[in-house]
Amino acid sequence: MKQEETKVSKNRTKKEEIVAKVSEKMEKATALVFTNYQGLTHVQLETLKKKLRECDTEVSVVKNTLLKLALSKTAKKDAVKDENAFSNPTATMFIYSDIIAPLKELAKTIKEYNLPSIKFGILDNKIITAEEVTKLSTLPSREILLAQLVFGLKSPIYGLHRALSYNMQQLVMTLKAVEAKKSN
Repeated sequence: MKQEETKVSKNRTKKEEIVAKVSEKMEKATALVFTNYQGLTHVQLETLKKKLRECDTEVSVVKNTLLKLALSKTAKKDAVKDENAFSNPTATMFIYSDIIAPLKELAKTIKEYNLPSIKFGILDNKIITAEEVTKLSTLPSREILLAQLVFGLKSPIYGLHRALSYNMQQLVMTLKAVEAKKSN
C-alpha cells in the first residue's frame, strides 16, 4: 500500500514541478503562441525548435491539463477562457525578446509543411487570434522598423537641405550666366 502512495506522490510531485517550470517561463515570456503540432515529424519539430532557439524563443510540449494549470497560476490566467482552445496536443512558444523574428520562422515552417496550426497567442496579457498572429509575422523585423523610423525622422531635414541647396544652385547658375553674358 505504501509503494502505491509513493508512486502517486512522486508522479504528483513531478507534475507540480512541470507546472511550476511552465508558469515561470510564462511569467518571463513577452508573448506566448499556442500551436497544434500534430502531424509534424520529430525531425521537423526539432528543426523548428532549433531555429526558434536562435530567436530567443523556447518551444515546450506539455499536457494540456498541466498547461491550463500553469496558465491559471500566472498573470495571464484571465487570457484563456475558451475550453476548446486546448482540445488537441499543444506546443507552446515562449517568446522572450523580439516577437516578430520567431513568428516569421513559424510562418516559414507553416508555409513549408502546412503545419503546425496556430491556435492562438497571448501578447500583453491579451488573447490574439491565429489570424492576428499570422499578421504579426508579416511585419518587418525590429531592426528594419527602427531604420524606417530613423529615415522618417531624417527625411524632413533632407528635404529642407535639398530645397535650400537647389535655390543656391539656381543663384550660382544665374550669376555664372550673367558673368558669361557680360564677358561676351
